[in-house]
Amino acid sequence: MARPSDTKQRILQTARELFATQGVQQTSLQEIADRLGITKPALYYHFASREELIRSIVTPLLDEGEQFLLRMRNRTDVTPRELVEGFFDFHYRHREDVLLLLTEMTTLAELGLIDVVLSWRAGLTELVFGTEATLEQQTRAVLAFGGMQDCTMQFPDASFDELRAATVTAACAALGID
Repeated sequence: MARPSDTKQRILQTARELFATQGVQQTSLQEIADRLGITKPALYYHFASREELIRSIVTPLLDEGEQFLLRMRNRTDVTPRELVEGFFDFHYRHREDVLLLLTEMTTLAELGLIDVVLSWRAGLTELVFGTEATLEQQTRAVLAFGGMQDCTMQFPDASFDELRAATVTAACAALGID
């Protein structure tokens, strides 16, 4: 018999796959249980609700994003380019979960997770331009950081190195930095 942590991980992976193909609201917990060959009560043993399951999928992404932002804030020597490169790397690693976030905006807004992502962008903008960023600087940051997220999903067949170089160059240009 599988250990509970193995079952929990299998549930998370199956839910990710079904949510990505069918959407969160169109995927029942029964479908997830059926796909895994477990009972619905067994699924409820690990996740009390659909919302808890969604949170379990996106929480590692959100935690890592918060940690990245905190590390960058705590460094006095971080360059804007290094910040952009780190932000790209983070999104590239989590592009499947970011895609879930973007395709399920309503569900995630209800869970209060959209505000977290928007606060990251505000924090990154402050790191690049300071606390008194102009409207132009703020819009540059929205284009750069939002565009970086999009690029990690829009070009799934591009090599990491090629996509990183092109995306970082474009984001730096949008930000007006070297």
